[in-house]
Amino acid sequence: MSERRERKTPNRKSNKDSVPTPKPKLHPRNKHRGRYDLPQLVKGTPELGAFVQPNKYGDDSIDFANPAAVKALNKALLKHHYKLEFWDIPENYLCPPIPGRADYIHHMADVLCASNYGKIPTGEKVTCIDVGVGANCVYPIIGTQEYGWSFIGTDIDSISLKSAQTIIDQNPNLVGKIELRRQPEPKDIFYGILRKEDRVDFTICNPPFHRSPDEAQESASRKVNNLAKKKVADPVLNFGGRSKELWCDGGERKFIQTMIRESKNFGESCYWFSSLVSKSSNLAVILESLEKADAVEVKTIPMGQGNKSSRIVAWTFLTPAQQKEWKNTRWKEKEESTKTLE
Repeated sequence: MSERRERKTPNRKSNKDSVPTPKPKLHPRNKHRGRYDLPQLVKGTPELGAFVQPNKYGDDSIDFANPAAVKALNKALLKHHYKLEFWDIPENYLCPPIPGRADYIHHMADVLCASNYGKIPTGEKVTCIDVGVGANCVYPIIGTQEYGWSFIGTDIDSISLKSAQTIIDQNPNLVGKIELRRQPEPKDIFYGILRKEDRVDFTICNPPFHRSPDEAQESASRKVNNLAKKKVADPVLNFGGRSKELWCDGGERKFIQTMIRESKNFGESCYWFSSLVSKSSNLAVILESLEKADAVEVKTIPMGQGNKSSRIVAWTFLTPAQQKEWKNTRWKEKEESTKTLE
C-alpha cells in the first residue's frame, strides 16, 4: 500500500498546516481522496501513533514498507470511516489498500446506477458476491456501510473465513448483512457457491495476480525495495498475503477466463459479473473470451491510485428485456431507498 505525498513548500512546518491534496484518480465518492488525517486517525486508534513519523519532507507519515504500520493504518481507516468496533487479520494474510477497495465498490455502484434509470440501488435486498473475501472482509465492510448492500463472501481458505466471520460477529453493523460460503473445489469459482435459484445483483473479485510463487516473490522484492528506497535482502510484503491470495496456476488471466466460462452457466442468476484486471496485457484476451462467451454487454472501467493503474471488467448475459424485468422487479420496489448518482 502506498500513499503519494506532495513536496512541502518552505513555509510549511507540519502536517497540520498542510492542505489536503486530492487524489484525482480515485472515485469522486471515495472517502480517501484527501491526505490521511493522521492526528484524527491516531485519536481513534492510538496504536497507529507508534508508526507515525516525519518523512523526508517533514510531513507526518508512516513507513508503508512496514506490514505492521500498514495494518494499523487499515484498522484506523476502517474504524474512522466505516464505524467498525473491531478489525484484525491473522499474521501474513492479505491486508489490502482501503482506498483501492473502496474505488471498486463505488464504480460498481455506478454500473448499477446506469442500469437503474440513473439511481443507485441501495439497501439489503441488493446482493453482491465477493469472490475471495479473504481474512480481511474489506469489500463487504465498505459495501454494507456505504450502500447498505448485502454480501455473500466466498473463499477456499478456512482460516480466512474464520477471520472474516470473527470480524462480522464483533461488529453489530455487519451482523446479518454478510454471509460466508466456503468454496470446496479450489479450481471452481461459482460452481458450488451460486445456486440456480439464487439471484444476486453483481459480483466482485480481486483475482490472484501471479502465475507462480516465484513470480509473486519477485514482485514482492520489487515492491518492497521501491518503498524502502533500497535493496532489501529478505523482503516481506507490506500488505501480506498467503500463497492462495497471491498466485494461482495461470495467474489472473486464467482465473478470469474460468470465471467467464462458469458465469455463463449462471447468466440468469446474476445481473453483472465483474473482476479487477490488474495487468493491461491481459485485457485483450479477457475481452475476447467474453465475446466468445456471447456476453450481451461488457464494460471496461479504468481505475487508478497514485502511480498505479488498473481496471474493472464487468459483463452481463441478460438480454435488454431481461435487464428491464430485473430492475423493475428487484430494484423498483426499493425506489425510496435509492441514491441518486452525484
